[in-house]
Amino acid sequence: MSLTRRTLLATSAAAALSPALSACGDKPAAPTTVGHEAALKAANDLLGQATDLMVNSYPETASSSGIADGKYAPLKYKLTYRTPEGQAKIETDVRAMLAKLNKVDLTALPASDALNVEVTRTLFGTAAEGFDFDYGDNAMLNYNWSYRPSPYVVAQNTGAFVEIPSFLDSSHKIETQDDVDAYLARLGEYADQLDGESQRIIRDGAKGYILPDFLMAKTLGQLTGARDKDSSTWGLVAGFGAKANKIDMKAQDQAAAIAKDKILPAMERQIAALEQFQSQATNDAGVWAKPEGEAYYDWVLRASTTTNMSPDEIHQMGLDELAELQGRMEPILQSIGYTQGTVGERMSALGKDPRYQFSDGDKGRAEIMSFIEDAISEIRALMPQAFETLVPGFLEVTRINPEVEAGAPGAYGGAGSIDGTQPGHFWINLRTPKLHNKFGLKDLTYHEAIPGHVWQGEYTFKQPLIRSLMAFNAYSEGWALYAQQIADELGVYDDFPVGRLGYLQSLAFRACRLVVDTGLHAERWTRQQANEWFVTNNGSNPEEVAGEIDRYCAWPGQACGYKVGHSAINRLRDKAETALGDRYSYKKFNDAVVLGGAVPMSVLERVIDTHIKSQKA
Repeated sequence: MSLTRRTLLATSAAAALSPALSACGDKPAAPTTVGHEAALKAANDLLGQATDLMVNSYPETASSSGIADGKYAPLKYKLTYRTPEGQAKIETDVRAMLAKLNKVDLTALPASDALNVEVTRTLFGTAAEGFDFDYGDNAMLNYNWSYRPSPYVVAQNTGAFVEIPSFLDSSHKIETQDDVDAYLARLGEYADQLDGESQRIIRDGAKGYILPDFLMAKTLGQLTGARDKDSSTWGLVAGFGAKANKIDMKAQDQAAAIAKDKILPAMERQIAALEQFQSQATNDAGVWAKPEGEAYYDWVLRASTTTNMSPDEIHQMGLDELAELQGRMEPILQSIGYTQGTVGERMSALGKDPRYQFSDGDKGRAEIMSFIEDAISEIRALMPQAFETLVPGFLEVTRINPEVEAGAPGAYGGAGSIDGTQPGHFWINLRTPKLHNKFGLKDLTYHEAIPGHVWQGEYTFKQPLIRSLMAFNAYSEGWALYAQQIADELGVYDDFPVGRLGYLQSLAFRACRLVVDTGLHAERWTRQQANEWFVTNNGSNPEEVAGEIDRYCAWPGQACGYKVGHSAINRLRDKAETALGDRYSYKKFNDAVVLGGAVPMSVLERVIDTHIKSQKA
C-alpha cells in the first residue's frame, strides 16, 4: 500500500476505524478461536519486529529508555548511522515494515492489541512519508529526537554536534568497565556521525537545501567555538573522565585522544562542508523557498499536529486563540495597575519589572535552579488531587550544555528510562538569567517536568515496549500545555495573580507560534517580520523570541503541535463533562488521557469515547 502526503491520516488513524478500535480501552475480549489466537500471535510478533527495527536503527534508544541489556546490550556501543547509506537502509526497512503492518486485519484482534497495531502503523506511515523527501533529517521513529524532523541535516539545534554530547552525558551510564568501553566506542561513532552528516550536507546543498544565512552563521559559530577550545576540556571528555576515572584511570586520556584525533578532524570537515555553501545561503526564512518546500510543509504540519488542518486554518486558529487568551489577561493586568497600552505592551513592561527578574550572572543562575526546585516540590505534593494513578516523577534539573546554549530553546524535558535507573530531565537554558522571569518560570517547570513531559512520559512505561518508544508531537506537547492548566486549576496562582498572567502568556505564546510558524513557511514572512509580530503581540522577551523564531526556521511545523494538541484535549474534556454530567471525574479524565499512551489526536478521541462509555456503565 502506498501512502501519499495528502492521504496519510485518511488511511491511518484518522479514518481506519474498525469495530475493535472503536472500543479501545475496554477490557479486551479473549480470542475465541484458533484463528483469532493465530492472528494475535502474528500481530504481536510483528510489533516485536517493529520494536527491534526502531531500537536497532537508533541505538541511542537502548540507553535512553533503559533497555540496553539482553539482546539490546550490544547497542550501547553504537550510535545511529547518519551516513547517506545508513539513512537509506532505515528508509528501506521502514517501508518494508509499513507494508507488513498495513496487511494486519485489525478486526481479528482484541481492542487493545488492535490499537497498538494501528498506532504503530500510523507512526511508520508518517515516517515513510518523510522519507519521500530525499533531504534533511527524518527522525520520526527516533525515541530521542522524534519531535524534530528538519529539512536540514545540521542546524543550530539539529545534528550530532548538538545532540550526542548531551545524550552521552545524560543517558549513557558509567558504572562498569563495559560501560566505559562502550562510551569510548561511541565517541568514535560520534566522529563517524559528523562525517556522515557532512556527506549529506554536501549532497543536499547541491540540490538547493541550504540553511538560511542567519542559521548558517549561528551553526558555524557553535561549531567553530567548540573547535577552537582545547578538546580535552569538552564536556564529553572532562565530564566523562570525572565518572570513568573511578573505574579506569586511563579512560579520560583515551577519550581525550579520540576527541583530538577523530572528533576534532571530523568537526573540521563538517565546518568545511557548511562553509562550502555559505556564499549561496539566502535570507529567506521559510521552507517555501526550497524545492518541494510547500509539499514538505504540508507533510510536516500533518506529522506535527496529527490532523489534516491546512496552514490557513492553523494561522487563523492562532489569531483566534490569542484574542481569547488576551481577553482573560486584561482584567488581571487592570487589577495590578497595568492599564495603558495593548496587552503585549503591558506584558513587555511587566517583564522589565525588577521585582520579577533574576540577578545577573552566576548568582541569577543559582536563583533560577533554586526557584525550579521549589516549584517542583510544591506541584509534586498536589498530584494526588489531579490523578488517581500516580507515577514517581523521577526527575533531575540540568543546565543545557553551555557549548550549544546559543542555539538551544529556553528549556526542554523528557522522562527517564523505562527501568527506572535513569531520571527524567528538565534541561534549562542558562546562557543568561534574563531568558527567564519569576512570573513565568513556574509555568515552564510544570510544562517540562511535573505534571508535564517527565510526568506524562512515565505513564507510557505502563504500555507495551513499542508504545513506550513512540512519541506524537501534538499529544506530548498538547499534554504539557494541559499540564500547565492543571497546575492553575490546582490553585498554584490563587495568591499570585502575576503568576497566572505568566501562565496565560505562555498559552498565548503557543497561540502565537501557530501564527508565526505558518507565517514563515506558508505566508512567506521574513525573519524580522516574525520577530516583530511575536514581541509586539505577546509582549515576550525579545531575546527569547529571537531564539524561538530561529527554531521554527530549522524545525518547520513542530511548534504548531502544542496549541493544536492542547485545544484538542480541552475539547475532549468538554465532551466528557457534557456526556457524563454528575459522573464526570476530573482525576479519572486525566488518568484516561495519560494511561491511553501517546497517540495521534484522532485516536485520543476514541480513547476518551471509550472512557465515557466505561463511566456511564
